[in-house]
Amino acid sequence: MPQKRSNPHFCTTQDLSNLIIGPSGGMYVLPHEPWNEVYPGILIGDKHTALCTHTLKDIGITHVLNAAQGNDSNYYKGFVNTNSTYYNSVGIAYKGFPAADLLSFDLSQYFAEAANFIEIALQNKGKVLVHCYQGISRSATLVIAYLMLKCGMTAQEAIKTVRSKREIIPNNSFLRQLCDLNQRLAAQRTY
Repeated sequence: MPQKRSNPHFCTTQDLSNLIIGPSGGMYVLPHEPWNEVYPGILIGDKHTALCTHTLKDIGITHVLNAAQGNDSNYYKGFVNTNSTYYNSVGIAYKGFPAADLLSFDLSQYFAEAANFIEIALQNKGKVLVHCYQGISRSATLVIAYLMLKCGMTAQEAIKTVRSKREIIPNNSFLRQLCDLNQRLAAQRTY
């Protein structure tokens, strides 16, 4: 018997995709800005924002979470080659994950660690930039996971929150991973 769709703790990739494209008339749209504050103290941005330490200091960034850490290769283009040393001179705390924006990549392995890093930044009255290459898929997925894990939001609520401030396009595998997280969190809350 199929699961009821009215249950807010049940979602499909199509449900989440519809929430993303709904505000733009049913189309995926790229962000108009290099970065946006999507939740108090949390910004999602692109590679160029992350590489400009003067901009980061100007907008008050104290922490950077790189969801695309690594060097571009013949195999995959889409990494941002930074590390903690890159930000040491400007006093910005850093965490990076070597995540690829591929359907085969398991980004969920970083959900808890990313959420903890963001939470520490906010608890210390900091401001965190979560970025990947374009600031639309890996970074958005990690912020949505944070809102689910630390703020008690469902996947739908978290996507609506982020999408109301920035155009995002998480890949379908990442959306499925968010649905899986949604189900796990709902099961934990019922016990």
